[in-house]
Amino acid sequence: MFGVVENLNWMDALRARLGEAVSTDAEVLSVHAHDETEDLRFPPQAVVRARSREDVVATMEVAHAYGVPVTAAGARTGLSGGALAVKGGIALSLKGMDRVVEVDLANHQVRVQPGVIVQELQERVQRDGLFYAVDPASRGTCTIGGNLAENSGGPRAVKYGVTKDWVLNLEVVLADGQVIRTGADTLKNSTGYNLTQLMVGSEGTLGVITEATLKLLPWPRHNALMLVPFASADAACAAVAAIFQAGVQPSALEFMERDAVRLAQDFTGDHSLEVGEDVAAHLLIEVDGFRPEELMPQVEALLPVLEGAGAGEPLFADDAAAKDRLWFLRRRVGEAVKAASVYKEEDTVVPRGRLPELLRAVKEIGGRYGFRSVCYGHAGDGNLHVNILRDAMPQEAWDEELPQAIRELFAEVVRLGGTLSGEHGIGWVQKPYIDLAFSAAQLELMRGVKRVFDPKGLLNPGKIWPD
Repeated sequence: MFGVVENLNWMDALRARLGEAVSTDAEVLSVHAHDETEDLRFPPQAVVRARSREDVVATMEVAHAYGVPVTAAGARTGLSGGALAVKGGIALSLKGMDRVVEVDLANHQVRVQPGVIVQELQERVQRDGLFYAVDPASRGTCTIGGNLAENSGGPRAVKYGVTKDWVLNLEVVLADGQVIRTGADTLKNSTGYNLTQLMVGSEGTLGVITEATLKLLPWPRHNALMLVPFASADAACAAVAAIFQAGVQPSALEFMERDAVRLAQDFTGDHSLEVGEDVAAHLLIEVDGFRPEELMPQVEALLPVLEGAGAGEPLFADDAAAKDRLWFLRRRVGEAVKAASVYKEEDTVVPRGRLPELLRAVKEIGGRYGFRSVCYGHAGDGNLHVNILRDAMPQEAWDEELPQAIRELFAEVVRLGGTLSGEHGIGWVQKPYIDLAFSAAQLELMRGVKRVFDPKGLLNPGKIWPD
C-alpha cells in the first residue's frame, strides 16, 4: 500500500506515480472546471487523465495518503454539477478509458470501460444484432461512466428501463485504492448485499468505476414514430396515463410543450415542422418490434386513445430521415433552452398519472414568482424537465426568491408521490432540497454508508447532502 513519502507534497507524489498523466496547465484546469450545469465553475488543482485501472489506483492511493479530494469526471455533460471539483483537489478524467473490452455474444453481455461514449456502444453492439437501450439526449457525447454515476435514463426508459436495469457487475476502485468487483456476470444473483446497485447512481461518492458488465437484448430493428399535437398541454399529459391504461407499451413517449419545440426549431434552424397557433404541446410516440408487421397493431391501438384524449391529427414519420429529424429536434431542446436564456433545470419525476397536476403546479408557481418555464421530458415514466428561464427577471429575485420557488416546486413533487430527480442526480445544485425527499433517519443511513466506503470523505465531496 502506498504511503506518504517524507519531503514530498501530494502534487509531487502524484507526478512521481503518474508522470505526464498529471496536468496543472491553466487551460486544462479551466476545461475541467465546468460541466453543462448552468454557468458554474470550480477549477481543480490538478487533472489526472487516467488510461487504465492502474492509473486510477495510483491516483486514489496518493489522494488517500495525503487527504486530497478526488472528483471523477467523463464527458462532463451532467446537469446537476456532479462532476465539478467543488472542494478543489484532483479531477480524475476517465475519458481515456474508452475501450469496449468484450462483446459476449453467447450471453448477450458487454464489458466496457467508463469512457466509452453511449452512442458508440449502441452502434458497436448493433453490428452483432444486439441492443443497449439507455439513450440520454446527450448520447452522442456522454459516457457510460457518467451514466452509471447518475443512473441515467432517456426516452426509451419507459419500456427498457434506466441504467441500473442494464448493469450486472462493476469493477470499482475504492477510496484507498483497493479494487473490488461488486457482483457477478450473471442474470440472477442473490448472494449478499447488492453492491452493484448501490454504486449505480451514487454520483462518484463511494468509489471510481473502472469497468462495467452490461446486459444486452436482441435489437428491435423496426419502429414507427408519430408526433401528436394537442390544443392543451394538460390534455397531452393526461393522455399519457390513458395510453398505458389501454394496454399499449410505447418504446418512447416524450412530451414537449409549444415553447420547447419553438426554441429547438430556432436553435437548429429547422422550421420544417409547422406548429399551428392552436397547438400547445406535442407527444412524440414510438413503438418498436422485431418484424415490420408488429408495428401497425400497436399504432392502431394508439389512435382511438389519442383521439379520445383530444389529440389533433398525428404526423407520421414516413422514413428514416423523417424519424431522424423528429428525434434531432427533441434531443436539441435542452441545448436550445440554454442558448435562449440564463436558466435552471429541475429534473422532476412523479407517477405518470399525476403529470397534469405537476404541470399545473409548475405554471402556478411560475405565475406567482414571475418566471417563465419551458417543460419537456420523458412523459411515459413521469419525468418532466422543468426549465426555468431568467429572461428579464431581476438579479435579486433570481438569486433570492427563485430558490424558494424551486423549494415549493419540489415540495409539490414530493406531495404528488414523486422525488427530486429522475435521471440527472442531486449533485451540487439540488442538495439544498434533499431534506424534502428524505427523513433525518434516511439521510443519516446514507451518510453512514458514505463513511464506510470513504471514511476520509475524499470522493466527490460536497455533493448530495447539505454541508
